[in-house]
Amino acid sequence: MESYFLVKWLHVLSSTLLFGTGLGTAFFMWMAHRRGDVGAIAVTTRHVVLADWLFTTPAVIIQPATGFWMLSRLGIDWTQPWVALSLVLYLLTGLCWLPVVWIQLRVRDIAALAATSGQSLPPRYHRLMRWWFTLGWPAFLSVLVIFWLMLRKPIFVFPGT
Repeated sequence: MESYFLVKWLHVLSSTLLFGTGLGTAFFMWMAHRRGDVGAIAVTTRHVVLADWLFTTPAVIIQPATGFWMLSRLGIDWTQPWVALSLVLYLLTGLCWLPVVWIQLRVRDIAALAATSGQSLPPRYHRLMRWWFTLGWPAFLSVLVIFWLMLRKPIFVFPGT
């Protein structure tokens, strides 16, 4: 049972890193964007990209690995509605996160070029940031629902069953 608690600890730790890093980097990136200081945006986006690689990417890999291991160990079928819904929401989060990572790389490069050349940010930067902001909301809300599902493990009753 000792290995179960270690894996559970890794699962909780990685979910904390996923949520905390996501929320923290989103906050700092959005605040830098709102301020409009090209130099600050260049530095912030560089750090956000680094944080995603150092913290978010490993957590994204650890989450399903530890989750499926615990389900197997406890004999819980992954088709249980609360598990299946969590997986769907996790996939939705990933489908939002992957383009966000691409956007952050583009925005980082655009901001770095603008900062070194002394130019203002082009319209493409602002379009990308609108997409970045829009994609962040379904991912953020999905993670909140996943947390609720993991803690509550609700039993869904469907009509006619």
